[in-house]
Amino acid sequence: MSDATPAGQFFDAAIDLLRRARDEEAERIAEAGALLADTVESGGRLFAFGAGHSSLAAQDVVYRAGGLALMNLLSVPGVVGVDVMPATLGSALERVDGLASAVLDSSPLRAGDALVIVSLSGRNALPVEMAMNARALGVKVIGVTSVAYASQTTSRHTSGSYLKDHCDIVLDSKIAVGDAELTLDTIPAPFAPASTVVTSALLQAVVATAAATLADRGTEPPLLRSGNVDGGHEWNGRVMTEYGDRIFYRR
Repeated sequence: MSDATPAGQFFDAAIDLLRRARDEEAERIAEAGALLADTVESGGRLFAFGAGHSSLAAQDVVYRAGGLALMNLLSVPGVVGVDVMPATLGSALERVDGLASAVLDSSPLRAGDALVIVSLSGRNALPVEMAMNARALGVKVIGVTSVAYASQTTSRHTSGSYLKDHCDIVLDSKIAVGDAELTLDTIPAPFAPASTVVTSALLQAVVATAAATLADRGTEPPLLRSGNVDGGHEWNGRVMTEYGDRIFYRR
């Protein structure tokens, strides 16, 4: 039975979205997991990028216990998270043409790598150009976005295209335009966003698939363990030594 409180309604909405993502995106999740596994086996490196709150899901798969040690955060100063002041500057930077080129030119990304790009709307210049330019470099791109935005909003990139148009694999988060699951007659704006919950779940599902795929192929997945369990630091030290040339968050 559903809980009629706002908290219960939010949980119900988030659970429904998670079920949709699980069922409707299963094929794409499997493809994305296989792509990451292929990249690991071929000597490539893994990167994740997101701007603003979309960065939360990207950060969630970097240097994470139970996650792939090879996943690196592609960081753009002033854009990753809301640590820049004023916070509105981060939103403005997402719309700057050419910023993605500058970032990629100074990044370690190269042909044969894989890049996960998270952007809820997928309409701003930064994620669109990041995907376009990364693919031009020979990088495989996995996009995590809400496809609904492409039919209900206007692109902010000069091409008129969206993130989804420049990816090898697209994972649709199913989030409605506006990213707010609840409404009340007494509140003039919709509220309770669920995009972080769903996007993080999608990415963790992809990482889980990649790890299992590597194991099925006879390759030990380069996973990190929690530093808060006995032997965790020693385990992680071994993994980081073995794959040190593909791990950039230690440099």
